[in-house]
Amino acid sequence: VSHQRSDWISIHSHICHLLTPVLGPQPCFHSEKDRKHGKEQLLRRQESLIAVALSTAQGFVWAGEPLEAIPAALQALRFSSQVFGSGSVQLVPIYLLLAEASTGIGRLRQAAKYLSQAQWIILQTPDCSAALQSKLHRGLGLFSIAEGNLEQALYHLANDVYLATAEFGLNSVEVSAGYFNMANIFFQQNKIDAANSLYTEV
Repeated sequence: VSHQRSDWISIHSHICHLLTPVLGPQPCFHSEKDRKHGKEQLLRRQESLIAVALSTAQGFVWAGEPLEAIPAALQALRFSSQVFGSGSVQLVPIYLLLAEASTGIGRLRQAAKYLSQAQWIILQTPDCSAALQSKLHRGLGLFSIAEGNLEQALYHLANDVYLATAEFGLNSVEVSAGYFNMANIFFQQNKIDAANSLYTEV
């Protein structure tokens, strides 16, 4: 009952009206044109459902409620796998979000699995964007912080900054998250000058 309740609060109250047309029986079409139109309509509904689930999950993470984010992110993962395939790069942001939420509630083993899945997909995608690789390294960096491995975290966050700079430019807002997380580590290590320098950069 508690699982159903948290699932309802997290995502099902937001997507209930979208589920029936996606999961229910599809109409029988008599012409190729109608079939094509029906497929396109189904795809739009599925993409809409994924967008709602993903933004809901992200909202919970930003609000500091990682446990509530997980059911919504799992729905986004489920439908994205159906639409794009289980090895598609479209799944990487969802795996990273699931890893962040799992880390936030202390499920580090589960978070490691999600990060491994995201990393595997990126390794299988030679033309993967620097922006997505940057997000992966940020996720790995935050995970390393949670594990207490600060040197490993600095390595991944430095890669995050490098890749974000390559994609968006040196003074872009996208680079600031990597700097901020690195500054927090230096502050924790009592390297105040390095920390203040990066905070200023942010």
